[in-house]
Amino acid sequence: MSVVRQRSVLPGFGLSLGFTVTYLSLIVLIPLAAAFIRTAEMSWGDFVQAVASPRVLASYRLSFGVSLLAALVNAFFGFIVAWVLVRYSFPGRKIVDALVDLPFALPTAVAGIALTAIYAKNGWVGQWAEPMWSGFLAWLTGVMPSVDWKKLLGAQIAFDRPGVFIALTFIGLPFVVRTLQPVLEELEPELEEAAASLGANRWQTMTRVIFPELLPPLITGFALAFARAVGEYGSVVFIAGNRPMHSEITPLLIITKLEQYDVRGATAIAVVMLVTSFILLFLINLLQKWSRRHHRI
Repeated sequence: MSVVRQRSVLPGFGLSLGFTVTYLSLIVLIPLAAAFIRTAEMSWGDFVQAVASPRVLASYRLSFGVSLLAALVNAFFGFIVAWVLVRYSFPGRKIVDALVDLPFALPTAVAGIALTAIYAKNGWVGQWAEPMWSGFLAWLTGVMPSVDWKKLLGAQIAFDRPGVFIALTFIGLPFVVRTLQPVLEELEPELEEAAASLGANRWQTMTRVIFPELLPPLITGFALAFARAVGEYGSVVFIAGNRPMHSEITPLLIITKLEQYDVRGATAIAVVMLVTSFILLFLINLLQKWSRRHHRI
């Protein structure tokens, strides 16, 4: 008995898989493997010295800490932006929707220069925001004088840690908005009406009807924003101030190592960043799978 095979527009599985593996190998696997191979040439002592010096550890804390904070802020405000764009009609809605993609289209160096010019002490926003930031730090010092808040948070906006946070928030927002928008568009408003007819208030409707549907894409958008922020260089390097042990991000430290012809040190730091990012993304994906399974149950 002959079996009639349905013709496909695309090539067969074998040929398609071959193209996929070859493309991923050339673009992703081989470059990453080269970093691991170059790092493997180092002794264990040299590797620890390269990736665990005080300056490198300070850059880890800044890059991962501020990236996490920026991704959390983007998850909150990205949800609000996506909700407004999907659920409301207002003049200029298409313009606002297009502006969300601006960090995608804008070169990162241009974004960094623009943010620096805006948030510097003599910038449009910085001339008003700097006194407010100083007042906020003074208030924190009065409430908890045992903490050096200027050293922890940064004494100014541009050329300090707040500038790093602003830049990472700027480049990460579109990931959350564009991940949530399709799900919100498929979420029928009738669900909210049905919940209201059954006696649910707005908070119950949001937490028990809407939010469970949006949690998996929200986690995905958060993970994408976090991953992009950890590896960001162009938009941060202009506004960060780049002071070692304070406002120096890890990608900049890798570039500094390369400029000093310390290729092994640069690849060692890159491997640590790669492994840490992979572990965090793996944990986030597990959380996303758990949320989907829990929602199905």
